[in-house]
Amino acid sequence: MEVVRTDRSRFQKIKDFPYEESFMDFEGLQMHYIDVGAGETILALHGEPSWSYLYRKFIPILSNYRFVAPDFIGFGKSDKIVDWRNYSFDLHFRSLENFINNLELSEITLIVQDWGGILGLSLLGEYPERFKRVVILNTALPTGEPLPGIMKIWKNVARFHPSLPAGKVLQYGTYSRLDKETTYAYDAPFPNRRYKGGAKAFPLLIPTKPEDEGVVRILRARDVLSKWSKPALVMFSDKDFILGNLHGFFHNLIPSFKEKEEITIKNAGHFLQEDKGDEIATIIDGFMRE
Repeated sequence: MEVVRTDRSRFQKIKDFPYEESFMDFEGLQMHYIDVGAGETILALHGEPSWSYLYRKFIPILSNYRFVAPDFIGFGKSDKIVDWRNYSFDLHFRSLENFINNLELSEITLIVQDWGGILGLSLLGEYPERFKRVVILNTALPTGEPLPGIMKIWKNVARFHPSLPAGKVLQYGTYSRLDKETTYAYDAPFPNRRYKGGAKAFPLLIPTKPEDEGVVRILRARDVLSKWSKPALVMFSDKDFILGNLHGFFHNLIPSFKEKEEITIKNAGHFLQEDKGDEIATIIDGFMRE
């Protein structure tokens, strides 16, 4: 299994993410994460094809907490497996198990979006006792149902595109215009196509049949959330044409959220952390203080 590691010099140009690098071994691979501040633990999980940089606007506002955000294997500053076929739901899930166990994380406030939600909520389903609160942003819990047309297109793009352009994908899923520095930050982990196996694999790992890998864990996550009595916060954006219509699914699924008013983040796309990071972090801070 061939593994590559992005040269650190590519990240030196990024001026708005000054956080100390930390690394953890996972089955011979190096998994990068940031661990900032002190207090109650927040675990923030990114999706496709972003990395922990996506949460940079949250950290100053949530400075009274310990903010922990890893890069999935294949993303950000973590090691990257070259052949996309070596990525699996189970690989990513085990990396998260390894992560929370090695850092001995407990009483966690979980923040998830996109694939961070599929995997993070599956982790919560397996270890509900480790989590104190959950914050759900623009994600899904697919169990093999037919995919909407836009997701079928995205899977085909990932399968056949010779070299997925991460910066352009982020721009497509963001309502506001990204500047050159931000676009560069999302492209930085991927010098060329050999580094993009993880980004290519994630769309192809979305379950499309009930027997697909990950469905058992996702079903467990749905079941645990359907009985969740701890605090929950669900926020979806109004300009997400990929997953924006799933707000009601989580609102109706989680008992502790059913009686609350739906929160919609205005003028934000799929990557709502980019569009409205300050606003969302302020809401989360109030939620945690409450």
